[in-house]
Amino acid sequence: MAFLQNRIAASVIAGIIVLAVVTAIATDTFDERKDLRMRAAAASGGDPSRGEAMFIQYGCGSCHGVKHVRKAVGAVGPPLDGVAVRAMIAGRLDNTPANLQAWIRDPQHISPGTAMPDLDVGEQDARDITAFLYTRAE
Repeated sequence: MAFLQNRIAASVIAGIIVLAVVTAIATDTFDERKDLRMRAAAASGGDPSRGEAMFIQYGCGSCHGVKHVRKAVGAVGPPLDGVAVRAMIAGRLDNTPANLQAWIRDPQHISPGTAMPDLDVGEQDARDITAFLYTRAE
């Protein structure tokens, strides 16, 4: 009987430890994502949450795949996961918020004949989409 009680106690303690570790990892991940969103907003002058909505509204996901984003399953353009840490945009521009916004707003001006269409994206929408894309570090 004592052996069984000790095993139950050990199992409860192990469960509490596992729960504490999982909670710590989840909290750390949430904090990292929050920090990333704040940095993306500060760098771009946009709102990452609104940017995701604009990304979907403009139909960007019909050409570009982005993990965990509704309707972003396209395979025409490059996948945009990890775009925040890429050195170049469109193979010709340094990856800066201003350049990404310019590319989003007028890709044909930057690279005439590119497959990326001009979607008549407004200035604020481009800032917001840029902020969203800058949350895509992986």
